[in-house]
Amino acid sequence: MRASASKPTILVVDDTPDNIDLLRAVLEDDYRTKIAVNGERALKIAAGGDQPDLILLDIMMPGMSGYDVCRALKADPATAGIPVIFVTAMSEVADEQLGLALGAVDYITKPISAPIVLARIKTQLAMKQMQDFLRDQNHYLETEVERRVQEVAALQDVTIHAMASLAETRDSETGNHIRRTSHYLKALAEKVRGLPRFRDFLTDKNIELLFKTAPLHDIGKVGIPDHILLKPGRFEPHEMAIMKTHTTLGRDAILAAEHELGIEVDFLKYAKEIAYSHHEKWDGSGYPLGLAGEDIPISARLMALADVYDALISRRIYKQGMDHAQAVQIIVEGRGSHFDAEIVDAFLQIQDQFIAISNRYADGVCEIADKQRQIAPYTENIS
Repeated sequence: MRASASKPTILVVDDTPDNIDLLRAVLEDDYRTKIAVNGERALKIAAGGDQPDLILLDIMMPGMSGYDVCRALKADPATAGIPVIFVTAMSEVADEQLGLALGAVDYITKPISAPIVLARIKTQLAMKQMQDFLRDQNHYLETEVERRVQEVAALQDVTIHAMASLAETRDSETGNHIRRTSHYLKALAEKVRGLPRFRDFLTDKNIELLFKTAPLHDIGKVGIPDHILLKPGRFEPHEMAIMKTHTTLGRDAILAAEHELGIEVDFLKYAKEIAYSHHEKWDGSGYPLGLAGEDIPISARLMALADVYDALISRRIYKQGMDHAQAVQIIVEGRGSHFDAEIVDAFLQIQDQFIAISNRYADGVCEIADKQRQIAPYTENIS
C-alpha cells in the first residue's frame, strides 16, 4: 500500500452518514478522503490550501444542491479544474444531462458498485494528470518562447546600438542627435497614425520598429572621408557630392549585413528605407533618387522632418543652433516642398514634445569641446 501522503485526495460531499461511510470504505485503501456534509462546507474545503484531486458530489442535499455546488466550483477559477463526479440516487436521463452540462466529468447512480466507482475515479484522475501535464508543458513552452523573443529583441537592440556606435566614433556629434531624432520620429508617427494615409502602415509594431531602427539613418557616414565629414566650413560641390553618398553607403551596409546572414532581416527593412531616403524631398528635389510625394517611404518622410529640425536647432562647431521658433519657420516654409504637408501639420501640433525631447537629450558643453579637439588638425590644415 502507498504511503498516505502520496495518495490522491477525494472530497466526499453527502449529507447522509451511511453514504459517507460506504464511500469512505470504498476509497480508504487507495485514497485520502475529506468529508463535507453540505455544499457550503464543500466549497470552503475545495478552495482551501490543500485542494482535493477529485470531488464525489451528491445532488439532493439541504441548502445548496449538488448542482448549485458544481456551478459554484466551475465559476471559480481556483476550483474550476477539480474533476467532479456526481454520485446520486437521481437516475433520470435529464438529471444526468444537467449534471454533465454543468461541468461534471462523470455521473454515477446509487446504489453504487465499488469496482465501478474506483474505475471511474482512476480514469478521471489519470485524465486530470495528463491535462495538468499538458498545461504545465504549455506554460513552459510559452515561457520559453517569451524568453527567446526577449533574447531576439535584445539582440536586435545590441546590433543596432553597435552599428549606430560606428557612426558616433566618426562623428561625435551624432550621439545625442540619433537619440533625439529617434524620439522626434516616434512622436510624429504617433501623431499622424490616425490619418487615413498613414493608418495602415503606422501600427504599434511598425512604430516600435521605426523607433528602434531610426538610429541607423546616418550609418553611411562611416564611409565618408574624415576631411569631408569633419570639415567645419561649407562643402565644395565635389565634397557635397561625396557627402550625399552616405545615404547609399548606409543602405548598402545594411544590405551587406543581411547578405552575410543569408536572409532578409525584417526589423532592418525600415532602417534601409530611412538610411537611403531620408534626404528625399516631397517636390522631388532631394537625393539620392529624386523621389517625390508618396513615392518616398513614410519612414523616410518622418525622419526627414526629425533630422532637419534637429540639424537646425543644434549647435555645431561651424554654426550656432537656431532657436525653436526659427526652426519652425523654416520647416513651415518647406511644407509641401521639402516635407509632407500633413507631417508638418502634425509637427506644429506637438511642438512642445519636440522641445521636451531636445532638452532631455541636449548636447553637453564637454561634447562640443571634444568635437573641437577632434577636428582641430583639419582646421589647421585648411587654414
